[in-house]
Amino acid sequence: MKLFGKHISLPFTTPSISRRDQKHIWHPLTQHKLNPEILAIKSAKGALLKDESGKAYIDGIASWYTSMYGHCHPHIVKKVKAQLETLDQVVFSGFTHEPAVELSEKLMEILPKNQDKLFFNDNGSTATEIGIKMALQYHHNLGNNKNVMLALEDGFHGDTFGAMSVSGLSVYNGAFEDHFIEVRRLPKPNGLNNAEVLSQLKTILKENAIAGFIYEPLVQGAAAMQTYDIKGLNDVLKLCKANDVVCIADEVMTGFGKTGKHFASDYLSEKPDVMCLSKALSAGMVGMGITSCTKKIYKAFYADQISKGLFHGHTYTGNPLACAAAIAGIELLRSPKIQGSIKNIMSLNQMFADKMRKHILIREVRQIGVILALDLDIEMERYGNARDEMFNYFMSKGIFLRPLGRTIYILPPYVITEAQLAKIYAAIEDYLEELKQK
Repeated sequence: MKLFGKHISLPFTTPSISRRDQKHIWHPLTQHKLNPEILAIKSAKGALLKDESGKAYIDGIASWYTSMYGHCHPHIVKKVKAQLETLDQVVFSGFTHEPAVELSEKLMEILPKNQDKLFFNDNGSTATEIGIKMALQYHHNLGNNKNVMLALEDGFHGDTFGAMSVSGLSVYNGAFEDHFIEVRRLPKPNGLNNAEVLSQLKTILKENAIAGFIYEPLVQGAAAMQTYDIKGLNDVLKLCKANDVVCIADEVMTGFGKTGKHFASDYLSEKPDVMCLSKALSAGMVGMGITSCTKKIYKAFYADQISKGLFHGHTYTGNPLACAAAIAGIELLRSPKIQGSIKNIMSLNQMFADKMRKHILIREVRQIGVILALDLDIEMERYGNARDEMFNYFMSKGIFLRPLGRTIYILPPYVITEAQLAKIYAAIEDYLEELKQK
């Protein structure tokens, strides 16, 4: 380089992670032309994320509801490190191993008592995909002519084709809808419309060969943490079971303590035939999914004919490292310390929820377990891209939240401190105050 007519040498500067990322990486749920900058996270511990410049952010949504025991929890790290020195990966078709067996035993201790078998897979979408396939093949194996799925309006169950088919959020699915399996949709029972929902269900069951009903129990995550009625869902499940419809609880988001119980299904007297698990299952450490089912479902696949088996498999099914992380996570979930933290977060969220119900800019407040959702009473058109504005505002305050439309929600890791939660609450209040001035 020339400076004042002389050649000088400049020290070599390594490009930032964010700059290097732009060259080759295509991120999920991202329109890169509109969002060219991607923030690089260099490290994480507890409820804090740190970017490559050293700035810290409170992880207010446990990194998409996975790292519920915090990032790099020493108990989980220790378990995974020990497993890494013994067995890293082995094919799960024809082989088994201690971590998978131990995990199955620990899961059965906390799952609803009617669950009996576990089918290991890779993630939330594959967990629900397998649940749908279980329902359809269950009836196929028994010779029943049932090939239509039932799902709730506004539900979200993942990105693979079966999961997309039963999802009601078309913003994710528009390009693929001509290729979906056949699905009928039912409104969420909200306590006021329960009789109408049951009436619609009776008509659907009469006019369609319904094989399975998939639902997010009590809380619909991607639909801005919409909650719905326990009794209404119980009545829907009871009628479905009376008509031999396989009931599939998608607990990918709700599972492992987030609703205040181990699973949202624990609030219901009618237990699912199939359960889909992922996200916090492996404690945010290694990707994994599991689809569990009752003995009744499993027996329809247990036959002399090979063709009646469930021929679905993933290379990393039952990965020992993921199993080790999941075992450690369950141990933490059942510990008095984590259970105490869950109760404390619930109490703090409830107090903040009560305060927010009185705010002029809050339309609705929903709270269950550690989940708190606030619907802003604003006209989105008036405020432009309000969702991105909210996201950027909170990040500028050192807080990672991902608003859904006009909904701000909190779903923090169980290890978050009261001071960190207070900072989140204060940032939300400050944002609302700024909004009032517009």
